[in-house]
Amino acid sequence: KSDSDTYSCDIGDAQSRAKLVVQEKPCIFTKELVDTEVTEGEDVILHCETSKSDSPVKWCKDGKSLRNSSKYNISRSGFEAKLVIHRAEEKDS
Repeated sequence: KSDSDTYSCDIGDAQSRAKLVVQEKPCIFTKELVDTEVTEGEDVILHCETSKSDSPVKWCKDGKSLRNSSKYNISRSGFEAKLVIHRAEEKDS
């Protein structure tokens, strides 16, 4: 993206100019979430991977954003985004 600019080519008194616009590549999932089963009371780890390590990730359940708490541990390491659900209960399905 930092290469976006106006470039020119000169030959004697003649000059040709062009503007280069480099668009940011969209972030995609390179590894998606998979359906998981766990026994009640156990911890479960959900993880996915994205094509950009610095893209923000938001975890949701039933359309509501999740936050770090005693129930949920949200982390990001490089391209991997991870959600740990502690002591899974049926209502976590």
